[in-house]
Amino acid sequence: MREQPFPTDKDVLTTGEVAKICNVASRTVSKWFDSGQLKGYRIPGSKDRRIPVSNLLAFMRKHNIPMDGLMSGAPRVLVVDPDREVSETLRRVLAEQTNYDVRIASTTFAAGVECERFRPHVMLLDVHMAEGDGATLCTMVRGSEDLQLTRIIGMSGKVTDGQATQLLSKGFDSILRKPFSVRQVIEAIEGAHAVV
Repeated sequence: MREQPFPTDKDVLTTGEVAKICNVASRTVSKWFDSGQLKGYRIPGSKDRRIPVSNLLAFMRKHNIPMDGLMSGAPRVLVVDPDREVSETLRRVLAEQTNYDVRIASTTFAAGVECERFRPHVMLLDVHMAEGDGATLCTMVRGSEDLQLTRIIGMSGKVTDGQATQLLSKGFDSILRKPFSVRQVIEAIEGAHAVV
């Protein structure tokens, strides 16, 4: 497994961590910081600099710095489906056939909690969630600075082409129609994970 330069459990990074992600020297990151281009703060009583992840993402987008340093390591996949049998089957099959780190949630609330803790690269989201539809969760993820890299794949067994187009306009990255094969799921995840 490749080294994972991006510490996914952190909200704030050191200049050394930012340097690894951006594939530059630490002194280059210090210059960005000192010139005010890269926003952050100094630790009180120290010269150490800290950069919030959301500031780094904005800086990388503004300067067209490739995001692939953020996406190394095993892809983190969150399966959100009210049908536990579907989500458990997907978790088991993906664990057997891929190196993905897979978690599941059966409610939009549980999915929101998992998004904050797990920071998924890809979310497989049933668009017909009962207590708060998938579009609401999609909007929440799209509105979170910390989840800007998460790709959302809608899953549905009863969506028309028109509805699929509407879902894409609401922030979904793609739609998987049930029933689907394991190969289709893996291809959708790989495609979404590659597009940053």
